[in-house]
Amino acid sequence: MAGVWFDEMEVGQVFDHAIRRTVTETDNILFTTMTHNPALLHLDEEYMKGTEFGARIVNSAFTLGLMVGISVGDTTLGTAVANLGWDDVRFPKPLFHGDTVNVRTTVLELRDSKSRPDAGIVTFLHEAFNQQGDLVGTCKRTGLQRKKPAA
Repeated sequence: MAGVWFDEMEVGQVFDHAIRRTVTETDNILFTTMTHNPALLHLDEEYMKGTEFGARIVNSAFTLGLMVGISVGDTTLGTAVANLGWDDVRFPKPLFHGDTVNVRTTVLELRDSKSRPDAGIVTFLHEAFNQQGDLVGTCKRTGLQRKKPAA
């Protein structure tokens, strides 16, 4: 099992995920158009040349999905029951085409599920960084996580 069982996690546990991902123009255009987002921020290079960013920025919903997705293999793959929610989602700096994202996850909270004796509730802090080490995204994710099955 790639993910971690609920009862094998500890508050403060940190996962520095080995998977990194360079974001392409195609990623941004496809995601933006598939989600029907017409924002000039993501689609119009000429418009963006006149802004404080100077170029198109990556759709923040893509950044959020990538940040969480990179974390799955080390944390919840095969051990999660369900994602319960995302809170405190922030994007302190923009992500640009060609940036390479790496992610760190910290276990913030653990508690037994009141309704499911075979599972617990875990809250993760996900942090995404670009290749310069700039923080480009954060979120708290709460999920229902399986406990290790009895042998």
